[in-house]
Amino acid sequence: MTSRRSPASLDCQTCGACCCNSDENRAENYPWYVEIESTCKLLARRDLVQRYVVRDPDQVPHVRLDDDGRCSALVGRLGRNVHCAIYAQRPRGCRRVQPGDEACLRARRERGIDPA
Repeated sequence: MTSRRSPASLDCQTCGACCCNSDENRAENYPWYVEIESTCKLLARRDLVQRYVVRDPDQVPHVRLDDDGRCSALVGRLGRNVHCAIYAQRPRGCRRVQPGDEACLRARRERGIDPA
C-alpha cells in the first residue's frame, strides 16, 4: 500500500502534473485525455468548447491536449505556477484527482515534480 502525502504539503497551483497526459496513455499512443460527460458545464459554453474540447473518432468530447501533452486549459509553468482556465467548468475526471492521492503522486513522479 502506498502512503498518501498530506494534502496540505501539496500545492496544486505550483504543480499541474495531473493536467498532463499520463505516461501510460502516451506509451499507448492514446491521444485523448479527460472525457467530458454530457452534463458538464463546459459543454454549455460554445467559446470554451471551441478552445478546450476535442472529439474522438466516436464523437466523444475530451479536454484538448497541447502538442506537449498538457491540458490546453493549464496556464503557467508546470511545477512552478499554474492554474486552470476552466476550473469552474472542469469535467468530473479533473475533479477526481485530489492532492496527495495515488493519481496525484503518480502524476508528480511522471513529471519529476516533487517526486516522493
